[in-house]
Amino acid sequence: MSAKLLEGKPLAEGLKGSLKSEIEILKNKYSAAPSLSVIQLGDNPASSVYVNQQKKCADSLGIGYNIHKLSVDTKKEELFSLLDKLNNDKDVSGIIVQLPLPAHIDHKELILKIHPAKDVEGLHPENLGRLILGKPILTPCTALAAVELIKSTGVDLYGKEVVVVGHSEIVGKPVGLLLLNEFATITICHIGTSQKGCLKDHVKYADILIVAVGKAGLIKGDLIKEGAIVIDVGINKVENKIVGDVEFETASNVASYITPVPGGVGPLTVVMLMKNTLTAFKLQREICANQA
Repeated sequence: MSAKLLEGKPLAEGLKGSLKSEIEILKNKYSAAPSLSVIQLGDNPASSVYVNQQKKCADSLGIGYNIHKLSVDTKKEELFSLLDKLNNDKDVSGIIVQLPLPAHIDHKELILKIHPAKDVEGLHPENLGRLILGKPILTPCTALAAVELIKSTGVDLYGKEVVVVGHSEIVGKPVGLLLLNEFATITICHIGTSQKGCLKDHVKYADILIVAVGKAGLIKGDLIKEGAIVIDVGINKVENKIVGDVEFETASNVASYITPVPGGVGPLTVVMLMKNTLTAFKLQREICANQA
């Protein structure tokens, strides 16, 4: 079996078309457009690449994009002050704090300082709580991208065995919840699973395998069930090459569908961030209307 490639760019381009049309309608209705404010501490090369991708996508859709570049030595109190200012700015639809952060800044503490209606990363407890209840509004972008890619295959998710390797708040946990809401059967594996020597026992039963760990070649092809759908979220640099967490060459011989790295989840994640920014814009207009 030779797996079909699940490329993110074609899906991203299709979604961008519908988003652009909706933004034009909202501009005419409100005489305003969605706007995303991004905070970046320091000059991490990978972070800067992602920021440039965001700006390019935002510009193409008519979404405002403002980058706040701060020193890595910025004090927590200064950062909180900026977040307060952005929270209270009616022209700011969404706020995102770029990773990585310097050691003296706690990302989870920052998330609590972002207004839930402007939390376009979907990581505030209120937004994650809505996801648990099956009523999501703003959901982590990479998890949304992974699910969109899975659904593009036409697979019926009902009762499917889904194994998620990695349990982060950004990917593993929310993607598990999203698919649980589709009545898939979810197993989430993590470092404890691996250290107990049980990872392969779970992976081999996966109809759908999602890997988001950050360890190159963690999952070999001989662990994967024949015909499985493989979503590789990992991004690792090995000998000047970008590779995923799944050993692509061997996995593509047994999977039915597989995402390339790069070119799989990444392009769609950026568009999902813009979709969340649009959703936040509409949500804030509804809140204002209800308060009037």
